[in-house]
Amino acid sequence: MATTATQSAPTLGFLTVCEHEGGLFGGYLVLNTNGRPLEFHCTAPVRPNRAQVILYGPTLKPYLYGEQIGQALLEKAKSQPLLIFTDAEAVLAVRDFIEWPVVYVPTAEPDPPPAALEAVPSGLRVDAAHAPSGAPHSAKLHQFHMGPQPLAVLPNHADDEPEIVRRWQPYCADFDVQEPFGRIREAIDEARRSVRQP
Repeated sequence: MATTATQSAPTLGFLTVCEHEGGLFGGYLVLNTNGRPLEFHCTAPVRPNRAQVILYGPTLKPYLYGEQIGQALLEKAKSQPLLIFTDAEAVLAVRDFIEWPVVYVPTAEPDPPPAALEAVPSGLRVDAAHAPSGAPHSAKLHQFHMGPQPLAVLPNHADDEPEIVRRWQPYCADFDVQEPFGRIREAIDEARRSVRQP
């Protein structure tokens, strides 16, 4: 009986991607609505090869963050969360492959472009004519607020907003959605340190 209650209790997913010298590392943390961890998964380093950087062009980051890393992490999870939060905008691409709403939690500073994605000299970029004209990518997102917290979803999933509001409303006043991302980064750093130790 206790196991069933635990499994049916509401959970929240937090998914992010961190850049390190070895590549991109994804982390997925599932918490109950009191902030207690229930699951944690992380990826091995992912680094695009030169051909991928050239051929994927501006679509590489959403492909790596959302399709490759995000999907791999969510497939490992046992819990079905109310919502999945991310602080890495490109992770939103995973929404096209899953049934749960994915919510972007903007930070004060925009995501820096990963060094792994800048590895090809500009003269070799075939997408230069299609590069953004200086407008931030987040301007293309469907943005809304829950209290003082700005949130966003992909424009093609703007109809997720009412469902997000409905699911998140009971918890938003007492839950800091930025804090779990710090836990994920620290856990990834710890995992990397333990792998390097003899």
